[in-house]
Amino acid sequence: MDDPTNAVIPLSQLAMAHGVHRNLYLDCAADDRSKSISRRGRSSMSRIKSNLPRVLGTVAAVTLSAMVGGQAWAQEIAIGAVVPSSGPFAEWGRSNTVTLKMLEQQTNDAGGINGAKLKITILDDAAKPAQAASSLRKLAGDEKVLAVAGPLTSSAAEVTFPVANEMKVVSTSQASSKPGVAKLNRPWAFRNTIDEGVLAKTTVPFYKKAFNIKTVAVIFDAKDATASTVGKVIMPAVLKANDIIVANENDLLSFNTGDLDVSAQVTKLKALNPDGVVVSADYSQAITVLREMKRQGLIKPVVGATQLISSAILKAAPEIPVIAPATFYATMTGPAPEKFTATLTPLLRKESGLPKDIEPSMYDANIYEIVSMYIDAIKKTGVTGKPADLEADRTKIRDHLAKLEGFAGLGGPIGFNDDGDAIKAFYVLQGQNGAWNTKVKGCSSAPGHPAC
Repeated sequence: MDDPTNAVIPLSQLAMAHGVHRNLYLDCAADDRSKSISRRGRSSMSRIKSNLPRVLGTVAAVTLSAMVGGQAWAQEIAIGAVVPSSGPFAEWGRSNTVTLKMLEQQTNDAGGINGAKLKITILDDAAKPAQAASSLRKLAGDEKVLAVAGPLTSSAAEVTFPVANEMKVVSTSQASSKPGVAKLNRPWAFRNTIDEGVLAKTTVPFYKKAFNIKTVAVIFDAKDATASTVGKVIMPAVLKANDIIVANENDLLSFNTGDLDVSAQVTKLKALNPDGVVVSADYSQAITVLREMKRQGLIKPVVGATQLISSAILKAAPEIPVIAPATFYATMTGPAPEKFTATLTPLLRKESGLPKDIEPSMYDANIYEIVSMYIDAIKKTGVTGKPADLEADRTKIRDHLAKLEGFAGLGGPIGFNDDGDAIKAFYVLQGQNGAWNTKVKGCSSAPGHPAC
């Protein structure tokens, strides 16, 4: 086979490739067809030759390389994101948006992706499942994005992931952790999270030993898919497996997302006099429960799922210990997480609608990792971003994620299991007196995996 680097490309093709004025191109083409050049032709050729070094110095080198290699890249790489910038989880969605804008700028400042600019189109689903599905359909169909980061909640993912399979575009949630949500929607659904059932098996034994827990009472948010599953199914089963009695096993207490008064439920919890309390809710809802526990004098250690991890929850009732698992937290040490936190924190605190003392959340880290993994796939698999290659490009990203091992995440290496859930390290944290501290390190895979 001939060496492509020795190929001769007619000057007319170069002129056309670099957008030279049509008259100049025609003059050049005429020169390819005939050695007889008119005075006007010579003048035109002279102008081309005099301008050619400048043109080649900007875009010609890139285009020439692409033409010689048989590859042409898009001028823009389109990625989509679905986040709840309004509704009950607006704080998470707004901070996710700041995070994505930061990553977009970092990528483009560093030269883009294979010379193309990264464009992240972000849509608000207001944490409504139907709106999340509609947003993904718009991103995949109208915006022609290569992949989608989000949606955030398990409730939204349950409805949106089937649409991802229908549209044949990767959708990776930054927060969904209800068991089986990605597994039911293979091969296009992924989650950069760990199944809460896996996390609870490490969290509960530590909780029991640290606080000598023999009995607990359970309260959960009935409207949130993850919180409801953790409160009604996962925690009761894992607690029993660890010989911890659920005092209200036959009368689990609940409230609904957005409820501001949980005094009646906490009164019932107090009457049970448990050694500890399971609070299964996202941190913004759990804060309401913790404040009421403090008000009623129910100062008992709390245990829950990843949804509890937030700097804000530590301020609700500093004297109440909170135990929960996480794959990232703002005070995590190490070069990657420290740099991420130091860069993102001031941006978050400048954003209107966010608390002035906000810190990056685990879900900010997760969505940053998701788009970073997409970028990694694009660079390594020959994704072009061209409209004609959209279907093939999306498949390349999907296949890259499915086989991914050892991707450098903020908290350590990341891969995905056959269910589409992340294989990564996690940490059981204790939050008290305004700070999170690591108590146990675990992994969502067997020892020996790169992530462990």
